[in-house]
Amino acid sequence: MFRLAVTVRTSKSTSSTPDVKPCRMDLLLYLAMIPALGVSAQWLAWRTGLPGILLLLLFGLSLGFFIQPDTYLAELVGGDDDMTGPELLFPIVSLSVAVIMFEGGLSLKFRELREAGSAAFRLVTLGALITFLGSAAAAHLTLGFSWPLSFLLGAILIVTGPTVIGPLLRQVRPSRRVASTLKWEGIVIDPIGAVLAVLVFENVLLHSAHSDLGSAFWMLTKTVLIGTGLGAAGGAFLTGIFRRYWMPDTLHGVGTLSFALLLYAISNHLAHESGLITVTVMGIWLTNQKRFDIEHIVELKENLRTLLIGCLFIVLGSRVAIEDVAAIGWPGLAFLGCMILLVRPLSVFISLLGSPLNLREQAFVAALAPRGIVAAAVSSVFALEMERHTETLTLAGSDQLATVTFLVIVGTVAIYGMLASPIAKLLGLADETSNGVLIAGADRWVRDFATELHALGIPVLLVDTNYNKVSQARLAGLNAECVNILNEHAREELPLAGIGRFLAMTPNDEVNSLATRESRGLFDRSKLYQLTFTSKNAAGGRGLTTNLMGRELFRDGLTFSQIREMCEAGAQFKATKLSESFSYAEFLRRYNDTSELLCLLKSDGSLQVNTIDKPLEPEAGQTIICLVASVPVPAEHVSQDSKLASKGNSPQSDDSAKRSKKSSPDNDGEC
Repeated sequence: MFRLAVTVRTSKSTSSTPDVKPCRMDLLLYLAMIPALGVSAQWLAWRTGLPGILLLLLFGLSLGFFIQPDTYLAELVGGDDDMTGPELLFPIVSLSVAVIMFEGGLSLKFRELREAGSAAFRLVTLGALITFLGSAAAAHLTLGFSWPLSFLLGAILIVTGPTVIGPLLRQVRPSRRVASTLKWEGIVIDPIGAVLAVLVFENVLLHSAHSDLGSAFWMLTKTVLIGTGLGAAGGAFLTGIFRRYWMPDTLHGVGTLSFALLLYAISNHLAHESGLITVTVMGIWLTNQKRFDIEHIVELKENLRTLLIGCLFIVLGSRVAIEDVAAIGWPGLAFLGCMILLVRPLSVFISLLGSPLNLREQAFVAALAPRGIVAAAVSSVFALEMERHTETLTLAGSDQLATVTFLVIVGTVAIYGMLASPIAKLLGLADETSNGVLIAGADRWVRDFATELHALGIPVLLVDTNYNKVSQARLAGLNAECVNILNEHAREELPLAGIGRFLAMTPNDEVNSLATRESRGLFDRSKLYQLTFTSKNAAGGRGLTTNLMGRELFRDGLTFSQIREMCEAGAQFKATKLSESFSYAEFLRRYNDTSELLCLLKSDGSLQVNTIDKPLEPEAGQTIICLVASVPVPAEHVSQDSKLASKGNSPQSDDSAKRSKKSSPDNDGEC
């Protein structure tokens, strides 16, 4: 079982008043401060683009200068901070890791194995073995650890984990096959590493009288069978409960969570570290069954996971003293270098030899292996166990086990976090931009609008259930898919490379609202847009509520029907580049204030969409896309300078008019 247990600071409390015990208000403030710091660090990571885990650890280190949790908890109960503090922390950390692993299992879809199955299996078997042996050799040669301790450290460091892989993949956005491979490896390898560490500790370090190959094999078999059996049984049990409606919807999330934690504890009681296998298998079972929808359960776990990751890394960071890490010195940096430059590349290139991944994809996988919360927790439990066995274990470097692990966590998160995006771009595996748009709907005017975006270099993907509309879009040179945007599996299969926002532009307000809501897993809420409601749906008891909507497009009252009627009356989509001599005001005067501003392209190439809540203010150097009347104001009503500027700076305008010609009518035809 996981225990946050290592005492990295050798001294007792550094408080100037050691005889004064903290009051309850102090504990309340401390407990409230941990999640606040965790959320703040993750928000700062979102604002700056830095790796979130790295900022969490730095926040924790800063907190550790003022409050050391082991000492703090020991003072609360009047115990020894070397043992009491960790004993109070380990149950909470253990259950928190279980929640994180359960949520990770819920994200593993079997259909991803079509792209990542072979590569992921190789990485968690042969790749894990090479990492285990390579890490052990590096620890023995650079840190001077004994071979038994080196093997334990090697087992701990084969894990990567969803807490660090997931955020980096969202930041880098590599190709789907690479992302699926790394996600499966990161989640599946965690219980494998934990079980391997137990085997090494029990059969190598403790030198048990019953330690032999047979007992090790029996321990491994027992752990895997109990973990897999309880996980599958738990998933099947919950499936039956929910399918028969024996539990109200309000209890689905908390009921699933509490049951997973109970099985985790029971599994760990029956076999060491089998609990991680249990919750992972249970999560995989639930997310791949077809009997009922678990999206509301997944949403609860995702929110809880984000909170727990923040809290755990803050606590971990606050338990480590900088001087302990610095004391490792150059050998620690040499070990870190071996892990990044030798061990990981060797394990990847050897294990993936002949796999479906090409050389560029293998190179990126080899350049991404950060360690996370599971490595920290596993190292902590075994450091505490070695502390308890000081009479029988006299291993050089055993007191540095958790500190070295922490050094590897910080080093790998920092290095991989900083270099992952540049490496992915260098290898051509990352989306260079998320400037593109996914549009639900492919009616005639929607296709004309998409054509205008496409002509400006904006990636566009249209989805519709009408095959004839999709065919017309493809004939116009647009990327289009004949799928139902409300279908979860269809959404996840869409090629979204370069796509960063969603526009719901079907004739049906209800479909637009539901599609926007269902796409929250693909895009941030700020990137979800839909056409404004018709008057029927905008008010009254039969209408839709605005909380179901995305951000309303263009302007108030500009509905699907109104845009269609304008286009049928001769309105066209125009792209016009503004300049100092031809401003947006001049553009409006030219078209007698009858144009509708839809979006604009900034000078750096980024797309901005006009919305009711935040209307655009076009400036010189930007390219605007508008829906304009077919006939502009006569030339004599526009200044000569404006005409020249328009002619010289908006070459797209004439092309726009040609592209906006009427296309053949859409015919009925569902996919």
